[in-house]
Amino acid sequence: MAKCAVCEKGVHFGNKVSHSHRRSNKIWKSNIKRVSCKVNGVPQKLYVCTSCLRSGKVERA
Repeated sequence: MAKCAVCEKGVHFGNKVSHSHRRSNKIWKSNIKRVSCKVNGVPQKLYVCTSCLRSGKVERA
């Protein structure tokens, strides 16, 4: 679910490494907000990441 409607940025997977260097799975979720945006002049609710909001790729309604 956590995926940007503009840039398709989603979750990232990797390893959490403890001090003793034991590894376990880790997930990084992108900062997604539900925002009303103009799509073809019509306001719609989209899930957009904050980097797309700050860069101006989305016009808010």
